[in-house]
Amino acid sequence: MRSDLIFGALTHVKNRYELCQLASKATRKLHKPNTRLQDTTNEVLDRFKDAAPMNGQAEAPVEKIQVQDRRAA
Repeated sequence: MRSDLIFGALTHVKNRYELCQLASKATRKLHKPNTRLQDTTNEVLDRFKDAAPMNGQAEAPVEKIQVQDRRAA
């Protein structure tokens, strides 16, 4: 499922907006004619899950932050 690929890719990218930007650029560059765009997008996210998509920048994996419950005002 694509949600599993997205959460796997978020281990190497700071935030979801940045992931979206990087994935769209990579999908445009890696897409082959006569193939489904969805398959190319899944392949890109799978690659992001395995390796950091930044240009050689060694970044530590994103730390998990606990979300505090908010009270409604």
